[in-house]
Amino acid sequence: MDVVDVAFIQPIEHRPEPNVIVEAGGIPLIDLSPLLHPNDSTEAQRNELATKVGNACREWGFFHVINHGVPFDLQHRVEVAVKKFFGLASEEKRKVQRDEVNPLGYYDTEYTKNIRDWKEVFDFMVKDPTVIPASHELHDNELQELRNKWPDYPIELSEVCREYARAVENLSIKLLELVALSLGLPEKRLNGYFNHNNTSFIRLKHYPPCPAPHLALGVGRHKDGGALTILAQDDVGGLEVKRKIQGDWVRVNPIQGSFVINVGDIIQVWTNDKYESPEHRVMVNSKKDRFSIPFSLNPAHDNPSKYKEYNWGKFLKTRRLSNFKKLDAENLQIHHFKQSG
Repeated sequence: MDVVDVAFIQPIEHRPEPNVIVEAGGIPLIDLSPLLHPNDSTEAQRNELATKVGNACREWGFFHVINHGVPFDLQHRVEVAVKKFFGLASEEKRKVQRDEVNPLGYYDTEYTKNIRDWKEVFDFMVKDPTVIPASHELHDNELQELRNKWPDYPIELSEVCREYARAVENLSIKLLELVALSLGLPEKRLNGYFNHNNTSFIRLKHYPPCPAPHLALGVGRHKDGGALTILAQDDVGGLEVKRKIQGDWVRVNPIQGSFVINVGDIIQVWTNDKYESPEHRVMVNSKKDRFSIPFSLNPAHDNPSKYKEYNWGKFLKTRRLSNFKKLDAENLQIHHFKQSG
């Protein structure tokens, strides 16, 4: 009998079924060729792309992109360096281990929904250093500076990862602009939230063969917290997404030369659930190593709202009330909700 530590075992209702793989037919495949040469593309082509992206976000929350502009050679060099790093002895990898103070670097004991994942990871920020709040407490204004940790070997890992980060970040902004157009917004309406202070990061992932793939998951069911995720995955496969209507798990098969894109929680909030962040998970297998590289597009930590939250219905009712009688105070105006400072 195959045995794994009890920490990895999923509850019965969430255990995978390795022998029952449902192929995900219908996940959109979007060709981004018009974005490669923007001076030669037409407004109609960009609007057509935006429509395709909008439909994919609304119906699936997941889609593939090809002809995305990230060079194949760069992707290959990253993959080679990643495999070299995860092939190191455990004591070498743990020299750059992350902790609660600095959550960057290597880690092999991560939990999703309180169940340990069958994986090891290496995290780094796209902007180095990156500044984030030092505390989760709402009124604590202290800031913390995060700096990437890089191993001594492979020596090319830091350089190729930084080059890759610039390329996928550039792609993410192009996709963000298509999302904005799909919502009827100006193309660059959302760009300002992802300025030079953004908190985007990349995670290198390795899923070793698992002796009990019917009990454990590489990553348990979850939704991504950022705006958009750009995933590079190898040809082994294992990513599954939960279909919105049927509620079943379907496999997102790798397509050579493509990235998998998914909507995150931020876009879901901004669109009031029009584009929903999809639940997904990663299955493991007993024979093959699997590698993947997700990039998470995240906004700057310091994007304070200029207005207090207000309910439009209540606002309208109050304004209309002032049409029929003189009030003791100034008629309600939007500037009354303006934040001070």
